Amino acid sequence: MGEKSSVKLYGFWASPFVMRAAVALKIKGIEFEYIEEDLRNKSEQLLQYNPVYKKVPVLVHNGQPIAESLVILEYIDEIWTDPPHLLPKEPYHRAKHRFWAAYFQTAFDLMLKTLKTEGEEQQKALNELLAKLDVAEEGLKEIFPSGAPIFQDGNPGYLGIVFCSFFGNTETMAEFFGTKLLTPERYPLLSSWAAALSQIPAIKEVTPPAPKMLGVLNLVRQNALKSNA
Repeated sequence: MGEKSSVKLYGFWASPFVMRAAVALKIKGIEFEYIEEDLRNKSEQLLQYNPVYKKVPVLVHNGQPIAESLVILEYIDEIWTDPPHLLPKEPYHRAKHRFWAAYFQTAFDLMLKTLKTEGEEQQKALNELLAKLDVAEEGLKEIFPSGAPIFQDGNPGYLGIVFCSFFGNTETMAEFFGTKLLTPERYPLLSSWAAALSQIPAIKEVTPPAPKMLGVLNLVRQNALKSNA
């Protein structure tokens, strides 16, 4: 590919799914052009490149579009084969990383529910979320047997990128929810993992400022509660 390679990423600054793709590209050392989308007035290019879902992120490599963040992560790892690698080479370990990435998506769905509800319904969703994180805290000991996160050459892989996109900005989440979700007492592994990920340069570069992100979260919550009324 060399000089002929063209890489563009269509995204929205607050999207955790766009964050994944941007972090992966940065970790791999791939130069790319970032195009910010107005989700209320999507560009013709975005609609052309992702006619099925009409969503970000979309990675366009040499004119060929790839949609859906997890698909994009695997594509990046398969096309740019030099280390650091995002997924383990051994099939079993690769499968386990994919499994837990999918599991964190279900936990994120519950976090969204706590964002969009109130009262007993919100508390129920929060309790379900914490229970899911209890399972992850125990299950991830197979991947991190030392009880501490391990990074390849100081960089997170596929699973770390997915986890961080949902649970990495712990201070913003604590301020929004009024409570810290990943407490060291209940989640020593997950909380230390989130803290370590937040210090990685590629992640810091794409993490939205807390006040700006809180504004988006509050707007989403207000709109959801209005529609539920």
